[in-house]
Amino acid sequence: MQLEEKTVRKNYIYRGKIINVRCDDAELPNGRPCRREIVEHPGGACVLCVKDGKVALVKQFRYAYGEAIYEIPAGKLNEGEDPMLAAERELGEETGMIADELVLRFVLYPTPGYTNEKIFIYEALGVREGKQHLDEGEFLNVEFVPIEDALEMVENGAICDAKTIVALQRYALEHKMSIS
Repeated sequence: MQLEEKTVRKNYIYRGKIINVRCDDAELPNGRPCRREIVEHPGGACVLCVKDGKVALVKQFRYAYGEAIYEIPAGKLNEGEDPMLAAERELGEETGMIADELVLRFVLYPTPGYTNEKIFIYEALGVREGKQHLDEGEFLNVEFVPIEDALEMVENGAICDAKTIVALQRYALEHKMSIS
């Protein structure tokens, strides 16, 4: 069965600094017309940084949710930026940690129904301490939490960020740790 939809015309409704919003005219596989609302996003990169059995978590206020949440270090990709370089940048900025190597573990599609955002999830290897250098206007706390405690935080809802949950659970599976 044919699954691909065709874009007939892209109609931009809003162009912003971080996102663009479109309401496209499209064609379904059966030839019928449809509309698709799309949020264009440049994507992001994040880093699971585990050192001595502890994972680096940042806690920061997220305006859209109106609360401070736990996340692994992450940030938006700049136009044309290599995701690995963005991950390296964010790890240093937010935690001060330096990795000898960043390994791409997987790419997450957080909301495929209406956005083209992709999140590149890396694991930091050979981690050592450096100096934190937050962006102007960036306020966060860094906590190094035992990996088992972080998994418990996922279980009890203290960690609710999808990329962080997926990264922690995948790490647990790869290291044959109990997830619940």
